[in-house]
Amino acid sequence: MSSLAKWLASGVLSVSVLPALASSPLIERGEYLARAGNCGSCHTAPDGEAMAGGVAFETPFGKIYSTNITPDEQTGIGSWTEAQFAQALRKGVRPDGTHLYPVFPYTAYTKVTDQDAAALFAYLKSVPAVSASPPENEMSFPFNQRWLMGLWKALFFEEGPYQPLADKTPEWNRGAYLVEGLGHCSACHSPRNLLGAERSDAAMTGGTYLDRVPTGEIRPWSAPNLTSAATGLQAWSLEDIAAYLKHGKNAHVSVSGPMNEVIMNSTRYLSDADVHAMAVYLKSVPANEGDTTAPASEDVMSAGALVYDVHCGTCHLPTGEGSEDTGTALAKYSPIVQANDPASLINIILYGPPLPEPPLPAKWKKMEPFADLLTDEEVAQLASFIRASWNNKAGAVTAEQVAKQR
Repeated sequence: MSSLAKWLASGVLSVSVLPALASSPLIERGEYLARAGNCGSCHTAPDGEAMAGGVAFETPFGKIYSTNITPDEQTGIGSWTEAQFAQALRKGVRPDGTHLYPVFPYTAYTKVTDQDAAALFAYLKSVPAVSASPPENEMSFPFNQRWLMGLWKALFFEEGPYQPLADKTPEWNRGAYLVEGLGHCSACHSPRNLLGAERSDAAMTGGTYLDRVPTGEIRPWSAPNLTSAATGLQAWSLEDIAAYLKHGKNAHVSVSGPMNEVIMNSTRYLSDADVHAMAVYLKSVPANEGDTTAPASEDVMSAGALVYDVHCGTCHLPTGEGSEDTGTALAKYSPIVQANDPASLINIILYGPPLPEPPLPAKWKKMEPFADLLTDEEVAQLASFIRASWNNKAGAVTAEQVAKQR
């Protein structure tokens, strides 16, 4: 299937989201790399033109809109040189010298090689030009002062392309390059400090970010631990990780929530060799439990067990292991269940799991939302029970945390 046919058949983005009209080996390579970096998801607004920007990102510091990266001369990157593009990618600096906010993950893209940066630029210069300017960012003072990003970079940003490790295999290095660089996995899967920088001491142990729930409101979501910890990917095999990245599901879980866009617009288009390399790298990340909290009390566990038996046990089974026909596993194999921040689990209980569009082939019975059936306290009891049963080791959930997600 041609690249154009793949985009049209995917249905993930609008029909207007087309690849380059002219092609060459360099452009085709750039298109593949743009997929690996998930550029389309962040730079293509709902019902907007491909790569024309305007996607709103809610942050603790205000709302930031993605930019137009089509080759339009006035509103896009049409007047940029390859060196200026590489500077934005590597240093987070515009051609006029002003700093970019790290919602554009140059902290990861800095690892991209010269060759891949050139291919990306060639591809973006070949897509249809669109005249479109995003809305103005809605940042509060002092965060609307871009010059302050220079100080932020001095504290938290380490520039430079990925350097392969001589004592690792080519496959491991390829996986590290994709996960740490173009894939920018840590942008969501690492907690951040008060100034919005990723915490190196807890890298890949799970982060929290703002996105929409099925009812349309903006709420916190939590990305799970991707280290080899028991609360992370310890129980997943290489094949489990590769299948999830390539197909959005494995024998234990299926994709839902904000990860939908990552799978449907990016990783499912990567080669089998690349997703396997990513799996090899992820399985090697040393175990780190991150910021854990205490498990629930016996009283809360007893109350949660009752809620589970009434509302969840039929599909997910009393063992929490689920079944091939009715429900995903909640025991052992679900990093979402054991994430240090229970926000995503609470969202799924309240609103049901947001599924990809177009839908993947159904694997389990669709889960209905429980927001109208359970009180905040009951949801907290249920989530606490799930997170500390069947050898799960996550902390208690409070009614206040549930209320925040409503």
